[in-house]
Amino acid sequence: MKTIQIAGTNLYSVAAAELGDATQWYRIAALNGLSDPMIFGLCSLAIPTTDRTLTDGIPAQ
Repeated sequence: MKTIQIAGTNLYSVAAAELGDATQWYRIAALNGLSDPMIFGLCSLAIPTTDRTLTDGIPAQ
């Protein structure tokens, strides 16, 4: 797990850049206690490790 500093973006973009899949934004939200994917102002976010068993936000069968 790593921590990043971001400002004025959304968790979709962060998930796409950091996890390679925008649909995994909910993992970043859950880890950071967030429910809104929009980020206003400067924010420090913990980023979960990449989970290769997830594809497009859906667990692989």
